[in-house]
Amino acid sequence: MKNYFLKLIDYDHHTNQTLVKLIIEAGDPEKAVKLMAHMLMAQQVWFNRCNNLPTPGGALWPDWKAGIFEQIINDNHAAWVNFLSDLDDSAFQNIIYYKTFKGDSFENKLEDIMAHLINHGTHHRAQIGQELKLAGVEKLPITDYIFYIREK
Repeated sequence: MKNYFLKLIDYDHHTNQTLVKLIIEAGDPEKAVKLMAHMLMAQQVWFNRCNNLPTPGGALWPDWKAGIFEQIINDNHAAWVNFLSDLDDSAFQNIIYYKTFKGDSFENKLEDIMAHLINHGTHHRAQIGQELKLAGVEKLPITDYIFYIREK
């Protein structure tokens, strides 16, 4: 299980880096920037929840500029890789207790949180792709997981 999620985190990193380059080349379309900022902040929120740390300060939809995304993507990736690398497969059954931004308490298995994290990124990258098309990007890169795996 650990190796599976490490592979997905690497895929997430790769596709985020690819899209950030396009966002910048397209002139930082506002909605694409907002979506990427949200996705990156959500990665930090979930990381902190999984590590029993306080929620990062700021909004879940931060007003970040595209110029800082590459560093945040790299930092988030490194944090998740370090966290996951220290786990054994049984840890993915651990229950994570957390509160939402509204203060509601929940608990989920780590494996389900990891699945959510990856799916959340895929969902928002699709939205970013649509926003890039609206901003005039004619050809989007292929970001499908299977293409990523074939290239590796």
